[in-house]
Amino acid sequence: MTDDTLTVLDHGEPIAISFADILKYHGRSFIGGAAHGFKAMQRAFPLLCADGRPERYELTIATAFPGPGGRDAIEMTTRAFTGGRYTVDIDLGDPDVIESPRGRYFFRFSYRDASVDVTLREGVVRAEFIELSRRGAATPQERERLEWLKQDMAERLMTLPPEEAYDAAARAIL
Repeated sequence: MTDDTLTVLDHGEPIAISFADILKYHGRSFIGGAAHGFKAMQRAFPLLCADGRPERYELTIATAFPGPGGRDAIEMTTRAFTGGRYTVDIDLGDPDVIESPRGRYFFRFSYRDASVDVTLREGVVRAEFIELSRRGAATPQERERLEWLKQDMAERLMTLPPEEAYDAAARAIL
């Protein structure tokens, strides 16, 4: 298992937030999405500032991933949704960015004079998960399978180092 803690600053004071903390806030309904949000932040934060601990209220996030798990992971860590610094636009990202059930696995994190685009790497999400999520789990067996797929995705994501789960590209701030 990789490090499952993020640290942000709140008016200069460090706050460590673990994946377990995220689940206390979000719950387990969209655990895979919560893991995606967490891993995307783990990938982005060291690229946004030298010590990897950005001031939470100075982060801005634009994403093509509309899932509530990802939103809650990012909200708990950055307070961006509450602060009006979190937007969802499912058209963000290049067409080759891996599709999620209702958008794309694309996150843009901006902090002070830095910005980074974070995109999911091939092979992290099972095609079966995307298909079943899109069409809806109609039977008890399908619902059970979907829950297993969510849990499996979260467990696999949380065992990967961030750079093996997500690619990152710095962007110029205009």
